[in-house]
Amino acid sequence: MKRILCLALALFLCAQGAFAAELTVGVCIYDNTDAFMSSMRLDLESYAQGKAKLIVYDSMNDQNLQNDQVDSLLRENVDALILNPADRMAAGYLIEKAKQRGIPVIFINREPMPEDLLLYEKAYYVGADASQSGRLSGEILADYFLSHPEADKNGDGTVQYVLLRGEPGHQDAELRTQYALKPLQSAGFRVEKLQEDTGMWQRQLAQDKMGTFLSAWGDRIECVICNNDEMALGAIDALKAAGYFTGSAYMPVVGVDATAPALEALQQGSLLGTVLNDGKNQAQAALDLAILLSRGETPTAQNFGYPITNGHFVWIPYRSVTREILSAQGGGT
Repeated sequence: MKRILCLALALFLCAQGAFAAELTVGVCIYDNTDAFMSSMRLDLESYAQGKAKLIVYDSMNDQNLQNDQVDSLLRENVDALILNPADRMAAGYLIEKAKQRGIPVIFINREPMPEDLLLYEKAYYVGADASQSGRLSGEILADYFLSHPEADKNGDGTVQYVLLRGEPGHQDAELRTQYALKPLQSAGFRVEKLQEDTGMWQRQLAQDKMGTFLSAWGDRIECVICNNDEMALGAIDALKAAGYFTGSAYMPVVGVDATAPALEALQQGSLLGTVLNDGKNQAQAALDLAILLSRGETPTAQNFGYPITNGHFVWIPYRSVTREILSAQGGGT
C-alpha cells in the first residue's frame, strides 16, 4: 500500500511539473467580428493544442480596452504575447510593457512602425507584404482586361474603376490601394478613378458605398477594386441588386484574403479573383516564434523554418486565387 501511495504521489508531482512547465501565451485580436482575424484566431487555437495554453481576448477595435487586456495578461504572468493591435501606433507602448517583463511580443496583421520593433530584441511582426497583395489583385485585373477587350466598355483604352478601401491609416489598405493599379498600367492601360471610399473592411458598409457608386456612375464603371473580400462581397451584393451577374451583365470585382465566402463567390463566377492572405501559416509562425523565444532559444532556419527579415519581420507570401486556379487545385487553396 505504501508503495502504491508513493507511486501515486510521484505521478501527481510529475503531472504538476508538466502543468507548471506549460507555456501560456496571451493573445489579443483587434476585433473578432473581422472575418480574417476571426479565422486566424481559430487557426491559432487549433495550432496551439498540445503546444501552449492560450488566453485570448477580443479587443473590440478599442485600443484602450486592449491596453487593459495586456495589463491583465501580464498579471497572469503569460510567457509571451501575440498582439493584433487596434491601433498600430500603440505598438511602441505595448512593446515597452513586454520589455519590462522580459517576455517576447509578436504582432500580427497590423504592422508596427519599424522603429518601434527596434526598441526590443524580442519584438517581431508576422504578416504579409501588403504591396504584394495589391500587385497580385492588379495582375488578375490586367489579365482579364487583356483577354476581354469588351471589358473596356467605351473602347478608350482606359480602365475606369471604383475602389473600396479598408480602414484609413491601416498599412494594408494603403499599400493594396497604391499597388493594385501598377499591373494595369504596366499592361498598357490608362486608369481613371471614378470614385473611392472606405468600407472599413465591412460587407454591409461596402454594399451601401457600392450602391452610391452605381447611382453616380452607372455603367461607366468598368471594374471594382476592393482591399479585402468582405468589401468585395458587399460590392457584389449591390451589383446583383442592380442586375449584374445575370445574362451578359458582368462586372469584374477583385478582393483580398481568400475567405470561404469569397471562394464560393469565385466558384459561382461573381468574384473575378482574390489573393490568399495565408492566416494559417501566419498563425503557425507567430506561435512557433512566441514559443521559441519564451524558451530562450534563438529562431533559426532549423528550429523555426521561416525566414526572418531585418531581424524583426517574418513575411508570409500571398498567392493569387482565381476560378481557374481553384479548379486546377481541386477546389482548395
